[in-house]
Amino acid sequence: MPLSRRDFAKHSAYTGAGVALAGSAGVLATAPGAIAAGHEGPSNARGGHPIGYGELLPDPDGILALPAGFRYRIVTRTGVTTLESGGTTPSNHDGTAAFAGPRGTTLLVNNHELKGPRSKWQHPVPLVEGLVYDPAAAGGCTVVEVSKHGDHVAEWVGIAGTSTNCAGGTTPWGTWLTCEENSDRAGQNGMTKDHGYVFEVDPHDRRANLDPRPVKALGRYDHEAVVVDPRRGHLYLTEDASNPNGLLYRWTPPSGFEHGRGRLRGLADDAGVLQAARCFDSGGRFVDDLSRATRTGTVYGVDWADVPDRDARTEPVRKQFGPGEVTRGRKLEGMWWADGGAYIVSSYARQESPGAQHDGQVWFYDPKRRTLTLKVLLGVNTDPAADGALDGPDNITVSPYGGLIIAEDGEGVQHLFGATDDGRTYPIARNELNIGTAEEPEYSEFAGVVFSPDGRTLYASIQTPGIMVAITGPWRRHHAHR
Repeated sequence: MPLSRRDFAKHSAYTGAGVALAGSAGVLATAPGAIAAGHEGPSNARGGHPIGYGELLPDPDGILALPAGFRYRIVTRTGVTTLESGGTTPSNHDGTAAFAGPRGTTLLVNNHELKGPRSKWQHPVPLVEGLVYDPAAAGGCTVVEVSKHGDHVAEWVGIAGTSTNCAGGTTPWGTWLTCEENSDRAGQNGMTKDHGYVFEVDPHDRRANLDPRPVKALGRYDHEAVVVDPRRGHLYLTEDASNPNGLLYRWTPPSGFEHGRGRLRGLADDAGVLQAARCFDSGGRFVDDLSRATRTGTVYGVDWADVPDRDARTEPVRKQFGPGEVTRGRKLEGMWWADGGAYIVSSYARQESPGAQHDGQVWFYDPKRRTLTLKVLLGVNTDPAADGALDGPDNITVSPYGGLIIAEDGEGVQHLFGATDDGRTYPIARNELNIGTAEEPEYSEFAGVVFSPDGRTLYASIQTPGIMVAITGPWRRHHAHR
């Protein structure tokens, strides 16, 4: 039963313009004191309660600056570490998931965001027999086995022949859903098959990955990330696209369908219902774009509009809706399921958005209340080259020590940073690998941020040239300021 605008407006009138509807014990405070541009280091933490782990110390090897007591280990490196099938690790590391493996190992499924034909890339994902969707495409996933001490054990191909594997998401049944952030048709850019789909990769059972099949029921568009509601069975998906801005989607399984390993790939192409979010404020007014929100604690009610043609046979899905029918968001990126709902990133909003410009939002969708609450709002970063300024959140995870860990994909200096329950931020790592020049330095984005199943190791990647690192140190719980 949808939450009507009238019901939401009526409820909001009794709860202070909707703020009290924020409800769940989310990762970040709804207001005040949520994230603004920049970060608070331990020297200026509020109320004498230090946050974070101290200043970042330069790395003599020029890769990763970390706080004192922390260290990193390189797990994979493009062109250096080797695959079981021969060749070396593919490039353009992106979304990553961590699973408990056999004998205390960790299995990391690592996306490789490679767009276009294979001839374009020096290190594409190898075409391993039986694991190829489109032999013309360069992207895919590898599975990395890491020992309990953090050492690289092995790496093999999970899927090949897909395009622009950006983010994705884990499933409650222990698999990885990898998303193509590219919707080329067969015949475009050298492709031999249609792209823009979600594929399931099983890190535990290599045979389950043979003969890759897209889950067409989830639609064909520029997918970014996906999460699964373990209670209701819904899948939520983000779309990173512009002109017009992308959408937040929900897929409802067909009646009687039960989730489990490999079951998504057996669905009919039109199984279930794919819908796009349609938001309205506490006054019942339609919200055309998420950039309209200018304060943390903003709460929108959410309805869902059916997608007319999920395979986008004649028109991209996001263009199938007219004005007033759906709510859009600029660069809808990473997602993470926790606290009974989905954390959703909008990386930035500039000229492509009708509302206020910003350099990052994190929203929380509560399926029980059917509300979307703004948890994080980064102001426009006016000096991206300055260390300490933050912009462009992308991949995101919930920390076992409280709060969020966010990978920065912005301008200038790139960080991994944390945020406490009450919205204070602190740096965890800084990318020191300059892929530009001394006169014009350039630093690649962070991606694939995820903790090991035991919570002792934080894995992340520097996308270019493609380095996955394991970060260990004196992790501790960060409590909200009281």
